[in-house]
Amino acid sequence: MGNDWYRSENVFIFGVILKNNLTFVVYIFEGISALIEIPKNCVVAAVGKELIIFRLVAPTGESLEWDILEMKRLLDHQDNILSLVNVNDASFVTGSHVGEMILWNTLDWTVQARECNFWDPSPQLDTQQEIKLCQKPNDISIHHFTWDEENVFAAVGRGLYVYNLQMKRVIACQKTAHDSSVLHIARLPNRQLISCSEDGSVRIWELREKQQLAAEPAPTGFFNMWGFGRVNKQASHPVKKQQENATPCSLELIGDLIGHSSSVEMFLYFEDHGLVTCSADHLIILWKNGERESGLRSLKLFQKLEENGDLYLPV
Repeated sequence: MGNDWYRSENVFIFGVILKNNLTFVVYIFEGISALIEIPKNCVVAAVGKELIIFRLVAPTGESLEWDILEMKRLLDHQDNILSLVNVNDASFVTGSHVGEMILWNTLDWTVQARECNFWDPSPQLDTQQEIKLCQKPNDISIHHFTWDEENVFAAVGRGLYVYNLQMKRVIACQKTAHDSSVLHIARLPNRQLISCSEDGSVRIWELREKQQLAAEPAPTGFFNMWGFGRVNKQASHPVKKQQENATPCSLELIGDLIGHSSSVEMFLYFEDHGLVTCSADHLIILWKNGERESGLRSLKLFQKLEENGDLYLPV
């Protein structure tokens, strides 16, 4: 096993070599905000408005040094790139400060799709109303992505958007999912999504088809599974009727985890252990799945009764 440093202008690559495989971590500076690995021994770096494709070239002959070659610069974004993630083996996605989302091909580095309609800048009827409703530029910044096999979920300003990879369009949204910018999102099982915000809130959402939504009411008790919280219907402001008709699905608020008093920066979800949130108020909170914990307690109780012989009635 060997550790080596390689440098090319503003890119450092620290390689850990295990037998014939190279596992590398890239340390960057001078304006590179995000980095991912893509096929063909390449990495993509986000630098301002640009995406730069670098290729790692293995040593040849007696040389032990790796080369870092700049392959291409992609200049399709109009503003600084804030988010960059791999979606699957064939695609990666980027999001910018002005709400542009671009889906890229990982093999030929071309644009597969583009979405710039997260914010509708159409003028209002009344000038004063337009001033009140107009969003600030940071309200449409794409702060974070998560994804599954079908969709990309985007945290855009204060809202949440679901972009379907096959349909190449937004299929659901909550423009005001929080009172301030959404900082981090992640998927939960059963088509659910969790989000946290600068306003100190942590909320759980469910992606529902609108036919299903009309046929049966959204559940109201899920949040109790996490021990704290309440469903706040006011948190989910109605969107315009034409937007409702344009999207086949809806993001329904099903849980509101109340416990932090300041900006919730991030969280981690553990399927077997629950949810951990951290915030600027210096608190780390572990949220347990109440239904799961209740089941475990019942199981332990029955096991204890069985051990003591109390489960069997006297003959």
